[in-house]
Amino acid sequence: MKERTLGVLSPLTVSSIGLGCMGMSHGYGPAANVDEMVGLIRKAYDLGVTFFDTAEVYGPYTNEELVGKALEPIRNHVKIATKFGISMEMEKFTQVLDSRPETIRKSVEGSLKRLRTDHIDLYYQHRVDPDVPVEDVAGTIKELMDEGKILHWGLSEASIKTIRAAHAILPLTAVQNEYSMFWREPEKELIGVLEELGIGLVTFSPLGKGYLTGGITKDTKFTKHDFRNSVPRFTKENIEANMALVDFIKGLAIEKDMTPSQVAIAWLLYQKPWIVPIPGSRSLRHLEDNLGAADVSFTQEELKRIDEVLDSIHIQGDRYNANNQANVGN
Repeated sequence: MKERTLGVLSPLTVSSIGLGCMGMSHGYGPAANVDEMVGLIRKAYDLGVTFFDTAEVYGPYTNEELVGKALEPIRNHVKIATKFGISMEMEKFTQVLDSRPETIRKSVEGSLKRLRTDHIDLYYQHRVDPDVPVEDVAGTIKELMDEGKILHWGLSEASIKTIRAAHAILPLTAVQNEYSMFWREPEKELIGVLEELGIGLVTFSPLGKGYLTGGITKDTKFTKHDFRNSVPRFTKENIEANMALVDFIKGLAIEKDMTPSQVAIAWLLYQKPWIVPIPGSRSLRHLEDNLGAADVSFTQEELKRIDEVLDSIHIQGDRYNANNQANVGN
């Protein structure tokens, strides 16, 4: 698999498609079998993936433990991204934003232990904490970099103002955001700002949380602990209303002799050379399918036609429940 570089002032080279590991133990129903997921992560490496994404809050903690166990034998050959800034109040089972310097230090030590490593390649603030100035966050990260515990840092789902402020203090390597044919909001401003500043974009949910695979219909029933049960975009009515997008992608897939997932991921790769999608998977079949997108090619005429059709399709439903915007689906 080809590689891509995230960031200009603080560059990090990774595989052009990474692996989002969250769904193996968090967010999409009961956690998968640990040994099976360890095998899947190692198979991803065999297939060319060198970039693996997790977070402290996934589980919480169990996803980092899984990733650490899987990658320990090949640690020097891969890049690990994890995140801080969201903690769980287990009694209420609610998420709390906390990026105080002392919390960041506690988080990084815990992540290093669970990941079985002495450094984190890319450390994101998972969500911006409105009660902690970005200057304090960047200052703490700088100290951790000087100690060799963090090599690069980034922000997830941050505003343009926060991105500019943080980058001015300590250069960001990457911003992580949802971006796909199903959610094109980053095209309005974010992508232009990242290009201006020389910051890479890591895109979570490149398959629209499964919607762009073509495997979800209005009759789909999600398991009890699947966070999509609370996402407006996945109500029966909105799934049906947005089916025009899926039908279009399926048509493209037939034309190109590929799968809908490959169409969706390949389209992202063609948007900018510094965009790296991190689709998740629990099965070898889906993993191989997703990684096959790296070999897909589009002509400029095809890309123009795709954009024209996407512009004509109106997507219904918000991507998060308005009452819980901190809800982590990435």
